[in-house]
Amino acid sequence: MAGTTRPPAGGRLLAGRVLPGRTRGAFVLRHLVRFVISLAVLLVASFAMIHLIPGDPVRASLGPAAPVELIAARRAALGLDQPLLSQLVSYVRNVLGGEFGTSFLSGEPVGEVIAARLPNTLVLALLATVVALLVAVPLGMWAGVRTENGRNRGTEATFTSATGAAVAVPEFLYSIALVTVFAIGLGWFPPAGRGGPESYVLPILALAIAPAAMIARISRVETLRELGTDYVRLARAKRLPAARLYVRHVLPNTLTATLTVGGLLLTSLIAGSVLVEYVFAWPGLGLRIVESITQKDYPVAQGVILVYGAIVLAVNLLVDLLLGVLDPTSALKES
Repeated sequence: MAGTTRPPAGGRLLAGRVLPGRTRGAFVLRHLVRFVISLAVLLVASFAMIHLIPGDPVRASLGPAAPVELIAARRAALGLDQPLLSQLVSYVRNVLGGEFGTSFLSGEPVGEVIAARLPNTLVLALLATVVALLVAVPLGMWAGVRTENGRNRGTEATFTSATGAAVAVPEFLYSIALVTVFAIGLGWFPPAGRGGPESYVLPILALAIAPAAMIARISRVETLRELGTDYVRLARAKRLPAARLYVRHVLPNTLTATLTVGGLLLTSLIAGSVLVEYVFAWPGLGLRIVESITQKDYPVAQGVILVYGAIVLAVNLLVDLLLGVLDPTSALKES
């Protein structure tokens, strides 16, 4: 239609089109194969971790004064007295069956430790991702509109400097600063632990600030690119209301790259939550892995690292598949 203001079919989002069945199947299969191979590498790497520790990990965890009989019994219980290949086969079989071993210190099954702690870490990372997207996307679009065609140099300089500095600061420094100012100084929020809704505020902010700055920068670049397209110029020539132009036409096309980065940032937030959880004494996997490393509880550290890696791989797979749906041209390029 001559008067339409929507991106034409075949544009960047290929509106109204999907991948052909054969191409779509090959695209999904290719990414699933990569996922399985990556999982296999992760399994072998996590198995090798306990064997690469200098010395005897069992003696290191029990202490130098532990009786030889106790060390031998613990090694036998863990299967560490078996040939290396047999240990690997047994480890893979147990992991695929949901068994991650037993804690050196508490005697708890590692699977139970992970099941108890993982929801707290996932909730923190997901909420931080949502907060980062809700803040960053509108902020980036606003900055893009304000700085279009080189306008408002001061706004551009302030935005790029502030977001660049925010990205450069590690999460644990945000954690310390937030605790110092808002928990100890002002007393607005609890300094540590998980309790009511107020206990979530500071950990979420500590995790969300840097990703929000990164997403805002990407959102601004995508907005500037969309504002330069022919369909936006046509919409402006037709005096389409600004709210309708930005929300209905510019926003959907900026979300492809933004959501892709958002999904990747979710994996970094899960990994970055380790030190944040330690600072806030948050009862998640991050705090548990720090405790297990300092206490030399290697089966717990091994299991948590394996779960972290599997989550990262799964999120990356979902992001790739979602990108193939939102932007079929990316799948066609891989074919």
